[in-house]
Amino acid sequence: MRVMLKATLDTEKSSEAIRQGKLPELIKGTMDRIKPEAAYFMPDEGQRSCVFVFDMQDSSDLPPLAEPFFMELGAKVEVLPVMNLDDLQSGLSALGKQ
Repeated sequence: MRVMLKATLDTEKSSEAIRQGKLPELIKGTMDRIKPEAAYFMPDEGQRSCVFVFDMQDSSDLPPLAEPFFMELGAKVEVLPVMNLDDLQSGLSALGKQ
């Protein structure tokens, strides 16, 4: 299932991770693990944030993905199912067949 993971990082913990060189490692490890179709990095409400859109094969994939953000960066993590236009059109066409 295509999902969007948004992590909003704690400023103090993420600043320390930058100083120690750990933030680039965490991001690279995340990218290598999930191979996202899109990844964005931005300030959101005054905090460092990142968004990844990727295919999650199983809900059990979530803990190893989210825990480094929680434990190392004090992040608030949100995971939402998302659709691209093709997914939406397919879902809407199925409604007409009911």
